[in-house]
Amino acid sequence: MTSNSICPVYVRTPLVESQIADQARAHNISEDEVVERIMLIEPAIKRLVEPEEITELAHFLCTPRRRLSPAPSLPWTAGRPRTNTSRPFV
Repeated sequence: MTSNSICPVYVRTPLVESQIADQARAHNISEDEVVERIMLIEPAIKRLVEPEEITELAHFLCTPRRRLSPAPSLPWTAGRPRTNTSRPFV
């Protein structure tokens, strides 16, 4: 039996979009500032992951080529350092 998990950084979903808008209103900053100055301050890749990218990875995990990648968990951190501490959203 094979078990895999996909562990992405922020994915552009309706929930995340709603949270961005809420944080922008709460802190009187633009939505772009929420993304750039708060959410993506640590990742090296300065953009949200698109749902299609997660779909492509999930598809890859179901193919025979997956045998070449032994890691059961695939952290998509966009270059963000892995830490044991959680950073508050805002």
